[in-house]
Amino acid sequence: MTSTTRLTVAQALVRFLSAQYTERDGVRQRLIGATWGIFGHGNVAGIGQALIEYGDVMPYHQGRNEQSMVHAAVGYARQSNRLSTHAVTTSIGPGATNLVTGAALATINHLPVLLLPGDIFATRRADPVLQQLEVPYAGDVSVNDCLRPVSKYFDRITRPEALIPSALNAMRVLTDPVETGAVTLALPQDVQAEAYDWPDDFFAERTWVVRRPGADPTELAEAVRAIRSARRPLVIAGGGVHHSRAEEALAEFAEVTRIPVASTQAGKGSLRFDHPQDVGGVGHTGTATADELARTADLVIGVGTRYTDFTTASGTLFTGEGVRFLNLNIAPFDGHKLAGMPLIADARTGLEELTERLEMHDHRVADSYVAEYTEDKDRWEHRVDACYEADEPDVRPTQPQVLGALDAIVDESDVIINAAGSLPGDLHKLWRARSRDQYHLEYGYSCMGYEIPAAIGVKLAAPDRPVWALVGDGTYLMMPTEIVTAVQEGVAIKVLLVQNHGYASIGGLSEETGAERFGTAYRFRAADGTFTGAPLPVDLAANAASLGMRVLRAKTVRDLREALAEARAADTPTCVYVETETADTVSGPPPAHAWWDVPVAETATRPSAVKARELYERHVSTRRRHL
Repeated sequence: MTSTTRLTVAQALVRFLSAQYTERDGVRQRLIGATWGIFGHGNVAGIGQALIEYGDVMPYHQGRNEQSMVHAAVGYARQSNRLSTHAVTTSIGPGATNLVTGAALATINHLPVLLLPGDIFATRRADPVLQQLEVPYAGDVSVNDCLRPVSKYFDRITRPEALIPSALNAMRVLTDPVETGAVTLALPQDVQAEAYDWPDDFFAERTWVVRRPGADPTELAEAVRAIRSARRPLVIAGGGVHHSRAEEALAEFAEVTRIPVASTQAGKGSLRFDHPQDVGGVGHTGTATADELARTADLVIGVGTRYTDFTTASGTLFTGEGVRFLNLNIAPFDGHKLAGMPLIADARTGLEELTERLEMHDHRVADSYVAEYTEDKDRWEHRVDACYEADEPDVRPTQPQVLGALDAIVDESDVIINAAGSLPGDLHKLWRARSRDQYHLEYGYSCMGYEIPAAIGVKLAAPDRPVWALVGDGTYLMMPTEIVTAVQEGVAIKVLLVQNHGYASIGGLSEETGAERFGTAYRFRAADGTFTGAPLPVDLAANAASLGMRVLRAKTVRDLREALAEARAADTPTCVYVETETADTVSGPPPAHAWWDVPVAETATRPSAVKARELYERHVSTRRRHL
């Protein structure tokens, strides 16, 4: 007879989660390392009570905003190579719907996170309950159904025994390198507190092996033939290189073949910036070196990339005569993009197999090709130096000079985190990534407010490393609240807060598209009704200090250098606040070397929009469909 233990659904779930493990390459670790939570009537007496009951096996973190708790969990998961993540519990209603943005971010970036929102009564004994959405045509709909399209797996646990298959399915998806993303188990508040006799086997330790599938022999042979016949091949390294821990395999592939390697935002750092084959970021925010190679490539080898419009310059970048695509990807959906030859395999395994086959043929690209991209790369590095240099240390810095000051003090142990604004473009072009996981850009969803909570998650996963959240004023105002969490738990993140008085990135885009920077500056309303008056007297440094963070103000380049060094050495949460020179110039780095499609008004009377439309039509005419 099977032995059982009587527990509530919430208690059973917490105990189950504490016994789940992942294993890859012989290394085993907890799958759910902790649970974040904000409590209300939808989870306080269920999951909240269970976390007290099993506090010895399930650590708890107190959040301030439900969206930011997901961001923290995602940061932890990415730093943990997707082998470990956190759970997030919320009440019903607004607490649950606040998860939607974070869930979308996790799923788009293929990063695992477990969401446990409270839900309405399954028994409907109390109907409607506080915060319930009433749907006249369907009694089984709640606001949690908003999470369905942004979750890789969704289930509502309306009976205790339904938890068993659902929990197992949730773990399967979280640990699947193809399917992983946000997983949602909606938990009606009455069911959470209901007791059931659970089979003890449900609580046994389980180890979920994360697969490294190899390539199909036919696809591998085709891939080798394609590479050997290419004169100007180019690798595009995406986030899958990092998720697979394929950096060393990529480096060996590049050294054996001498094929240059460009990187997406998610893939930057796949090779160190000073690796001979690294040519920097590619696409709309890429380097001149990488983008010119992309335009003339006859074979594009995508490794773990989704080919977003920033990477392809909205279909205008890869214009070489007869260009073909070879896509090494663990996900068939991505492997077949751009009518490419699929090589469906784990990134590390696939690269190792390609290297072995190509080494057998002693295949290397021509010396002239190597000399070409090496010289171009050297020229680009001089441009980076020029952007970083500050001839007058006692003046306000530009945004690239802020990055230059940070670049001068970090080493391979530092992690920098960013997601939105003008900083992603500057970083993709200019940042010199020194280690595989130094460059942490969330650009799949480019979510304002991600940086500070994600930095907490990264620091929890890597407590001995300096972790920097690079934050513009627009992003800061979206979600500064987790500073309180960092202070409360002594998580010594460093926040580099850049004040340029507005949405600088969108301001620049607005100007380019004929919208004249409308509604993008943080300024008083002028007499003509536009926001073109004096800058708002908002003191973000004082705000950060009021939340408990130590703040260092820097007015000049010299001040900034000193403040950054002091912050890096700090063992408490520390913010460096700096105002940058002229918000109207956006950032001052080299201009974009590839286009990005943001449609412009087809009819307009204002000259700026008419001119922008003419330029737009010229760019659109260069778009290609790769068939």
